Amino acid sequence: MGYVNSFEPAVDENSKILILGSMPGVESLRQYQYYAHRRNAFWKIMFELLEEEYTEDYELRLNMALKNSIALWDVIRVCQREGSLDSNIKDEEANDFNVFFNKYQGIRHVFFNGKKAYDIFGKKVGFDFEGIRFTRLGSTSPAHAVKFEKKMNDWAQIARALNE
Repeated sequence: MGYVNSFEPAVDENSKILILGSMPGVESLRQYQYYAHRRNAFWKIMFELLEEEYTEDYELRLNMALKNSIALWDVIRVCQREGSLDSNIKDEEANDFNVFFNKYQGIRHVFFNGKKAYDIFGKKVGFDFEGIRFTRLGSTSPAHAVKFEKKMNDWAQIARALNE
């Protein structure tokens, strides 16, 4: 079991929403792309929610998220993990959210992609950030065996938050 590092955040000064995963899986780490596993529903959900034309091009995907004021990052900066399952995460260290939220003060809502991201954030970081709301969503991972329609319904909270 080796140590793995997360990516830099995909964020800019116009970001209002932050979506946090736990830690990129094996395929994402291999491709150095958020949500790279072909069966992960994340990008399909985002394009549908934001009524954008779907693309496989990663740079266009990131640009679409940022254009819609959505930033991406992970709760964990580094951890030990074999494989991609969140249940295999050990010795995790969180990213520095104090510095992040001070730098990107436009972020008003944080959505967690799954229970593990939410739980680790609560344990390692805490929810005491003034003016920021925190919401746990169901995971988009293929390991989270829920029908796509249910995931879409849950994730529709992001579209509503963008319109607030």
